[in-house]
Amino acid sequence: MIIDAHCHVWPDHIAAKVLAGRPAGLDPVHDGTLDGLRRTMDAAGIDMAMCLGVANLARTVDRTNEFIGSVDRSRFIPFGTVHPGLSIEENLASLKRHGIRGVKLHPLFQELSLGDPAVVELLHALAEEGIVVITHAGAGGDEASNERGHPRHLRALADGVPNLTLIACHYGGYHRLDTAEELVVGSRVVLETSWPPRLADLDPDRLRRIVAAHGADRMVFGSDWPMADPAAEIAAVRALGLTRQEEDAILGGTLARLLGIVEAD
Repeated sequence: MIIDAHCHVWPDHIAAKVLAGRPAGLDPVHDGTLDGLRRTMDAAGIDMAMCLGVANLARTVDRTNEFIGSVDRSRFIPFGTVHPGLSIEENLASLKRHGIRGVKLHPLFQELSLGDPAVVELLHALAEEGIVVITHAGAGGDEASNERGHPRHLRALADGVPNLTLIACHYGGYHRLDTAEELVVGSRVVLETSWPPRLADLDPDRLRRIVAAHGADRMVFGSDWPMADPAAEIAAVRALGLTRQEEDAILGGTLARLLGIVEAD
C-alpha cells in the first residue's frame, strides 16, 4: 500500500486562484483539485492520500473543515485545520462536527509559531483527543517565518507533548536540514519525505543516513502535491536502495499503522 501524507487540495473554484499566487514560491505541477489528485494517484499507483486543509484566518476554519470533511474517504484521508485565533473548544468542535481526526499546521501561511504557548496548549488538547498533527517545518523565506517553523520547536513539542503524534514535513527542516539532523532526527517526531520541487535534489547518501539514524518505522512518504509530482517522488524513494521492509514502511506501512488503516485483501 502506498499512502501520500502530503497533498494540498482546494475547492475547484478556489484552487486555480491559490496556485496562481505560487505558494511558497513554487510552481505547481498539478491543479490542486480533488479530481486532479485522484487522477494523479491513479497514474502513480497511490492507494490513499492525506488531503490537507489550511485556514489562514480563524474565520475560515469551519468552512475549510467542511470541505475537507466531505472528501471521498475510500481514497482520501481528511486532515483539517485549526487556528490559535479560535478557542480550543471552537477548534475541537469544528473538527468533531466534520468527522476529522487529523490536523495540518502551517507556520508560513497561518503565521503561527510552533513555539507559541497558545499553539502548544492547543496541541496538548489535540493530543488528548487522539488527533494526529502534521506540520510544515523549516525555512519560509524570511527570518520571522524561519523562526515560526524552526526545528527546535519540533523537538520541544516531542519532549513536552509526549502523547502527541507529530509528523514533520520535509525531514523536519525544509532548507534547514543540518539543524533538523541535529535536533529532530532520532527523536520521536515522525519525519515526512517531501522536498519540493524534487526529492532527487537531495544527496541520496544523506537520505540513507537519515533513514538509518531515525528508522523507517518513524518515516512517511509525502509528495507536497500539487507542488511536486508524486510518481517522481516515489521513484526517488525507491532509488535509495533501502531494504524492502524499509521502503514499504516509508511508502505506506508507517502511516497506515499511525492512522489505523487496514489494507483490504
